[in-house]
Amino acid sequence: MIPSLLLLFTLAATAFSAELSLSVSHHYAGKPVFLDSFRYQTAQQETYALTRISYLLSGFQLEKTDGSRLELPDQYAWIDHQANTHFRLKNIPEADYKAIHFNVGLDKNSNHLDPAKYPADHPLSSLRNLHWNWAEGYIFLAIEGHQLEGKKGFVYHLANDHNLTPVSISQSIKITNNTHIDLNLDIENLINSPSPIHFLTDGNISHSAKDDPIAAKLKRNLTNSFSITKISSLQQPVKEKLKALYMPETFTPYPFSLPSHIPIPALPTDNPLISERVTLGNALFHDNRLSKDNSISCASCHQQQFAFTDPKKQSTGVNQATSLRNSMPLQNLAWKKQFFWDGRVSKLRDQVIFPITDKAEMHQDIDLLPEKINSLSPLFKKAFGNQEITTEKITLALEAYLLTLTSLDSKFDQSIKGNTTLTKQEQRGLKLFFTENDPRNRKRGADCFHCHSGPFFSDDSFHDTGLPSITDTGLERTTGKATDRFKFITPSLRNIALTAPYMHDGRFDTLEKVIDHYDHAHKTTPNLDPNLSKHGTLGLQLSQDDKAALVAFLKTLTDPKFK
Repeated sequence: MIPSLLLLFTLAATAFSAELSLSVSHHYAGKPVFLDSFRYQTAQQETYALTRISYLLSGFQLEKTDGSRLELPDQYAWIDHQANTHFRLKNIPEADYKAIHFNVGLDKNSNHLDPAKYPADHPLSSLRNLHWNWAEGYIFLAIEGHQLEGKKGFVYHLANDHNLTPVSISQSIKITNNTHIDLNLDIENLINSPSPIHFLTDGNISHSAKDDPIAAKLKRNLTNSFSITKISSLQQPVKEKLKALYMPETFTPYPFSLPSHIPIPALPTDNPLISERVTLGNALFHDNRLSKDNSISCASCHQQQFAFTDPKKQSTGVNQATSLRNSMPLQNLAWKKQFFWDGRVSKLRDQVIFPITDKAEMHQDIDLLPEKINSLSPLFKKAFGNQEITTEKITLALEAYLLTLTSLDSKFDQSIKGNTTLTKQEQRGLKLFFTENDPRNRKRGADCFHCHSGPFFSDDSFHDTGLPSITDTGLERTTGKATDRFKFITPSLRNIALTAPYMHDGRFDTLEKVIDHYDHAHKTTPNLDPNLSKHGTLGLQLSQDDKAALVAFLKTLTDPKFK
């Protein structure tokens, strides 16, 4: 395009810009894809089920009828079959176009930027569980699942700069400010055409080495797997910013500071962090009157010296009742989206009510609590502008306090800043932690990073980790789905050396026993995570030195202030 036309095109984009709404669906043989269902086949008639479809899109361009292209720089989309299938593109001139172009993956520059520069809700945030690690950039595409034959998992990850995959879709598109495009990714094409992938001959693991045949086939197949299924008009919803609740006339903003390698959290806009509210929440957290018989407080089962956990397998409540599960740590909750081992609530302010009212924990009648803690009314006045005590204000104050419990200053964090150096053993453990165990490609690692990913060493997702002889069905208790049986949320590994015992039921009292569990082959169960079942009957086969190095690295995640 000649400079003058380019200038006119840029001016048009500025003067008459629209916002384009898009969504992506996933189909197989023309029908919507269902996860955890053995209904799909490779070209060799190998039956499989999918458990994860997640990827990044970038490099968007719209091609005009005259062949010129409008580039949309620095716009990205994170698509996840379970969590997010919708995105928007901005600053688009209202006009007629004949094609849309984009990349699966990121260009070299974007791929190696620090993910902490993005806020928590950005497509490239490390919290999207597609950031590989600090050295190797992003996973562009993650397809995971189970094979029926052989009862093994498969984990196909397309990544690395050389696997950036361009996609072009030719179709007439008239864009106005309420245009919506439905895209489709054909999973049958992705696995079978034009380069069929076979589990038996190609293998069940791919992490995109330059000579990896699975990565090469995924890249070829992706180019013709996307299509436009519908173009329609969609009224853009107006997002209302939540107003701050019960703000006092004078207040002190709470100094919420972060190191540069941690993403900015999406804090609640209706409950601003102010010191007066945090002070009240702190008082409530340590107040025994929140329990029915005034015997325990929140801090009784979330003790700071144990990274706000309980050293018992199950905590003791009023009348010596015991809780169902091991107490979870209360660190870095500002970045979490789901709470409890079974993910039953999505807001921290809702979470705090459960232990207060649970018969096995504090067993408090919530309607009687305001009068019971009436002596705190001066603190309520400072925090909310008046001294009236309500259940809602109690939850907001506790939420505010809990949001401030950050743990981001471990030896590992200091090493990232360049203020200290990990020992050779700790460095060996770090490498094992972030290395795929793939004997076919002569890679030996501990494979921890799949679930314990990102700056908080947790994907905040749910997995069946092959624990034998358990009766607690985990996520299934929340969703009612058999496909969620025995799945529990991934806990953060920060301060892991302080939070024994481990697992949802506290069955392991040492880190060595936890590592032994993941090192061994697991009995195949319907929902066993593919990142475990892919190892088959051999397991990881870590040496004793490997295990000791892993423990040494995990201990670098301890924050001194939690000791």
